[in-house]
Amino acid sequence: MIETEMNTIFKICVEKRASDLYIIPNAKGCSVKYRISNQYHNLDTYSERKLMQMNNFLKFKANMILSENRRPQFGAFQWQIGHEQINCRISSVGDFLGRESIVIRFIYLETNMSINRLLPYQFDELADLCQSSGLILFSGPMGSGKTTTMYQLAEKIQRQRTILTIEDPVEIHNTNFIQLQVNDKANMTYAELLKVGLRHHPDIFIIGEIRDELTANAAIRAAMSGHLILSTVHARNAAGTIKRLENLGVSRSDLKESLQAVSYQRLIETTQGSNGVLFDLLSGQNLKNIFEEIDNQKLPLERWHENLAECVKNNIITLETASRYQ
Repeated sequence: MIETEMNTIFKICVEKRASDLYIIPNAKGCSVKYRISNQYHNLDTYSERKLMQMNNFLKFKANMILSENRRPQFGAFQWQIGHEQINCRISSVGDFLGRESIVIRFIYLETNMSINRLLPYQFDELADLCQSSGLILFSGPMGSGKTTTMYQLAEKIQRQRTILTIEDPVEIHNTNFIQLQVNDKANMTYAELLKVGLRHHPDIFIIGEIRDELTANAAIRAAMSGHLILSTVHARNAAGTIKRLENLGVSRSDLKESLQAVSYQRLIETTQGSNGVLFDLLSGQNLKNIFEEIDNQKLPLERWHENLAECVKNNIITLETASRYQ
């Protein structure tokens, strides 16, 4: 039964804490693999008939159109593994031969957020910066733990403060926070929910992602009105985060006034065989300098190299690993 087979595959992914599951067509049928950090692990290969069964089952679960196998589709569903409920976001697209590939993103509703930090003092620096109002931005690849970092910072500095989160979808359930979920069809966008959230007078906002001009400017206004705003932005490094906000229509003067820090993070393999988070943090004078050198990324790159070198020196990562993440 296809549901039983998919449950076996999902169980392996959940136990391994995989971030994504891939069902990719090939000459004989399809290959199934999962991803942890930036490493892929093969599960099995299946026939073309089994590929169609798996795709149709998953699309049915996600309320997608079964007969559409060319145009991209997106959906979501929940899956139960034991006592744990997993949120799954699914995307599908067909190639020029009409063979459909599917990628599923696993979102774990974890209350116990354990994360290995390669240089623990970096998190302490972030926590100190969170004592003041302003905007702190996080960037890094998907699955690098940005949401977990923001939640852990909010937990650390909570002390009777009101914390409101806006996400798409809610990734970590926390009964101590007011948690709102984006629903574009109901006009509950990031920008609209941020406007509503301000009426609750929270001390701290966690915004899942700044993805458009309206959200960017709403976040800036909230930061300038005395709130602490933690949010993510798609960028390839700490300095690129600033450039991204400018591309979204935020003025340089508003950024200088509201931006408290920018942080880039990656999950990196350690000498112990596990993964840990390494940060590249810009704040204070370094942040002021980067505004002057916005088109010259020498400063953040030097800091990133120094962080990698410190990890090598302390035998946290190998020299080969450091070279790969330069």
